[in-house]
Amino acid sequence: MEELKIALLGGGTVGSAFYALVQERLEDFQALGFSPRFLGVLVRDKGKPRPIPPELLCTHMDLLQADVVVEAMGGVEAPLGWVRPALEAGIPLITANKALLAEAWEALRPFAEEGLIYHEASVMAGTPALSFLETLRGSRLLELHGILNGTTLYILQEMEKGRTYREALLEAQRLGYAEADPTLDVEGIDAAHKLTLLARLLVDPAFPFPRVEAQGITRLTPNLLQEAQAQGKRVRLVASLFGEGGRWRAVVAPRLLPQDHPLAQAQGNILWVRARPLGEAFVTGPGAGGGATASGLLADLFRFLSGSLGHLPAPAPIPPLAEGTPFPGVE
Repeated sequence: MEELKIALLGGGTVGSAFYALVQERLEDFQALGFSPRFLGVLVRDKGKPRPIPPELLCTHMDLLQADVVVEAMGGVEAPLGWVRPALEAGIPLITANKALLAEAWEALRPFAEEGLIYHEASVMAGTPALSFLETLRGSRLLELHGILNGTTLYILQEMEKGRTYREALLEAQRLGYAEADPTLDVEGIDAAHKLTLLARLLVDPAFPFPRVEAQGITRLTPNLLQEAQAQGKRVRLVASLFGEGGRWRAVVAPRLLPQDHPLAQAQGNILWVRARPLGEAFVTGPGAGGGATASGLLADLFRFLSGSLGHLPAPAPIPPLAEGTPFPGVE
């Protein structure tokens, strides 16, 4: 049995769920010939109660002793400072951190192109969004649309029932769906991070995060959403990638959707694509939560142990085949 040394960065909701999931799945590791051992769990406050053995908690760690680094810290600069030396030493990274990948891509891209970065959980948590899209490489993408942020989906669903934006946001915060500072979610930035990763995976390995046009939901009203319903439509925050003027355009914005469209009917996150010769396809499922995200991290760990490379970006820029037809915007 080969020992697998894991360095876990972050012991919050996702990190704790990942640690617990590894303990639950020891038989699966053993079936692959591995015995997992955590070198430590990097945290800011060792005194904070966590469902992790206290002796594993640490504020400093030598990542170069690890076989694999699992990052669940969040943020950009702090995790980049930790993972970059490990990547330079050839140690693979498994991460759910879409902000890190979207905003620090210039530093991380060489390692991604070597297959050292696994990040299934960075988009739609444990729902296999990246694996789904990797299959699309057998076709040419025509357009992609998705609901990639569960917080805004919940808020819009509550507003359809008559709650104001403020009331729906406060309830989302009470339930733990929204952060105390909800800006990343409600202004479309979180969805823009994820859309950037999808664009790099499918059409352009250098697609820049600032090129994503992001508009949030803060100006929407219950009346507007209820009027849309009366017209047989629903308003959702949609992330779209489509061709326009001979180049790819990436937009996150509130859109009017026909009520019978898969995007309008989804109760969780969803990706819907049209490609040639595949046609239309979609995948839907939970897009957030400690357990769901941890399952995506664990899936990548098994992917690594099976000898598969990380999620490789598109090999070169691919021009769009046609002009896109995004859903109507919401005024």
